[in-house]
Amino acid sequence: MRGITYSTSQNWITNDNNRTQQQSTKKALNTNTNYLNTTKSATKTKQCPPFSINSSKTLTPKTDNPPLVVVGSANADIYVEIDRLPKEGETISAKTGQTLAGGKGANQAVCSGKLSYPTYFLGQVGEDAHGNLITEALRDSGVYIDHLNTVSSAPTGHAVVMLQADGQNSIIIVGGANMSCWPHTLSNQDLDIIKNAGIVLLQREIPHSVNIQVAKAARSAGVPVILDTGGMEGPIPVELLTHVDILSPNETELARLTGMPTESFEQISQAVAKCHELGAKQVLVKLGTKGSAVFVEGEEPIEQPMIAAKKVLDTTGAGDTFTAAFSVALVEGKSVRECLRFAAAAASLCVQVKGAIPSMPDREAVFNLLQSL
Repeated sequence: MRGITYSTSQNWITNDNNRTQQQSTKKALNTNTNYLNTTKSATKTKQCPPFSINSSKTLTPKTDNPPLVVVGSANADIYVEIDRLPKEGETISAKTGQTLAGGKGANQAVCSGKLSYPTYFLGQVGEDAHGNLITEALRDSGVYIDHLNTVSSAPTGHAVVMLQADGQNSIIIVGGANMSCWPHTLSNQDLDIIKNAGIVLLQREIPHSVNIQVAKAARSAGVPVILDTGGMEGPIPVELLTHVDILSPNETELARLTGMPTESFEQISQAVAKCHELGAKQVLVKLGTKGSAVFVEGEEPIEQPMIAAKKVLDTTGAGDTFTAAFSVALVEGKSVRECLRFAAAAASLCVQVKGAIPSMPDREAVFNLLQSL
């Protein structure tokens, strides 16, 4: 397999023409097209330049490349580090506690921003300290935040993350502004950025009605959509599923969505076949220590082993890092095998640092790891 090459003086090149690149990415996602035969447009290309900050401290992307747009949740993650989970009725002491910016949507946006791709985040926070924390984290990571809405009638969403000594975590989410106060119909400004995206990322920590609006708007403009299934439990509405190009669960979410076991790769393949029957023609499965795989209906799966981390401190945000990194590579015209490998490297770096957003790697770190393998 051809590896990803990197020069410290040059990023991956991307296309100037938004619609051309949308069509190129969409072609790679078309179920009638061989998923491995992703080709770059022959149009003029240029390096993806960095963001700049104007006098109002609003991030403005200095590029014509179609952006990656994340529509989703923003949480304040309240971390408590414990030796083990408490038993029913038991009180235990935490080793440490801290509050960091997080939420699946914000995580993915930050990861994309740190990977030096033009990124917009569309979401909601409250008028509180947690909202300020998230806003600053997004801005500091190079994310375009003019579509981040502040609401007065709901607090910022937050989550309690119980981090155990082995790096595994259990999470309790309070929706807050993520699940309430959304407009019945998204504004034209929000819909325009979606329709002019190179790719759109969704998750399940905001109302289904919002995700459906976004997915329909993207589909109408030929913009591919990836739905990360993490977040709320329950079935995915058919109206949403039929407007998504790639469904992306981890193995636990895949089991929950299909009601089928996912212990072995054969069982995972059978569960994915159920997703195909439900309308998800392409499925990107995150398998933790077993790696990852892309399944396209009617084709052999494409597998990627895990890239082992030197140490595992915190798995929080690893799935979001993987999804965002895969999406960045895909919209930049890489083959699916390269996308999987790039995402695996990013996730490997993520688990070596505590916290979701603080653990997101930058572009150079990912390429350095890939070059060392």
